[in-house]
Amino acid sequence: MTLNRRKMLALGTGATALAVTGSPAAAHPGPHPGPVPSDRELARSLPGGFRSRHATVGGVRLHYVSGGHGEPLLLVPGWPQTWWAYRKVMPQLARRYHVIAVDLRGMGGSDKPAGGYDKKTMAADLHALVRGLGHRQVNVAGHDIGSMVAFAFAANHPEATRKVALLDTPHPDQSEYEMRILCRPGTGTTLWWWAFNQLQALPEQLMHGRMRHVIDWLYANSLADQSLVGDLDRDIYANAYNSPQAVRAGTRWYQACHQDITDQAGYGKLTMPVLGIGGNFTFEDLRNKLTAQATDVHMVRASKSVHYLPEEEPDVVAGALLDFFG
Repeated sequence: MTLNRRKMLALGTGATALAVTGSPAAAHPGPHPGPVPSDRELARSLPGGFRSRHATVGGVRLHYVSGGHGEPLLLVPGWPQTWWAYRKVMPQLARRYHVIAVDLRGMGGSDKPAGGYDKKTMAADLHALVRGLGHRQVNVAGHDIGSMVAFAFAANHPEATRKVALLDTPHPDQSEYEMRILCRPGTGTTLWWWAFNQLQALPEQLMHGRMRHVIDWLYANSLADQSLVGDLDRDIYANAYNSPQAVRAGTRWYQACHQDITDQAGYGKLTMPVLGIGGNFTFEDLRNKLTAQATDVHMVRASKSVHYLPEEEPDVVAGALLDFFG
């Protein structure tokens, strides 16, 4: 069964899981009892000598977790997650690389300023971070919103980009304006989070303190096997986004898409090696986008994944990154 990214995202409740496994995804039972560990505790729980750190770049304090040895590899997560989204692949990658998993501005332990959420500016944050850590050139891998930022990093800082890997999500372009507001009955649901996150103030009022409900819905509809992301993991994400400030920052990533589309129209083709890792439903769309946007494209299909590739198929993702980055 072949579906492009638009069709996959438009599938209704449980339909993505149904297409992969033959049975609909069940709702997750509920929050994990007990307190959520700190980033410091979470980092130390991973093999590879990982530690939680902060750095101030351009007036913004960024949180990142680093470990391992070798060439630097920057990992960039998406909404509504944090650096913890890469927990299953970080130990494997740390055997060969100095891994730096970063929370973008507005995310997790990083600052949540009023502005600067276009992907070009967030890429500049990361460029300043890697420069501050003493690296001239890095490998970069991003997922979801982080994939958009990774693309912007490569487009705006090619001299600092050795290779770039984009997981499941292309950079915003004019096709974003073709999203449907209403689908015919039985054909799916709309990309409600894109529209909802365009609103001012209302998301903070409705979602603060309730992000666990949002996260459970997203996983129920975009994760074929619910056991792959446990209650503790979901609570870690919910805790990171539960404040009004965190919800507002997350909406800004989506509200900046108009500027992102304008910026993308001005970018030339990427000339460094580019890896696209697409899920079972997103592979073709991602390949078509990247072959039009870069000159040296490599593709890998995560055939059992719907969207959350590093959590659904960590061995496939880690293997693809190890092979590609060398």
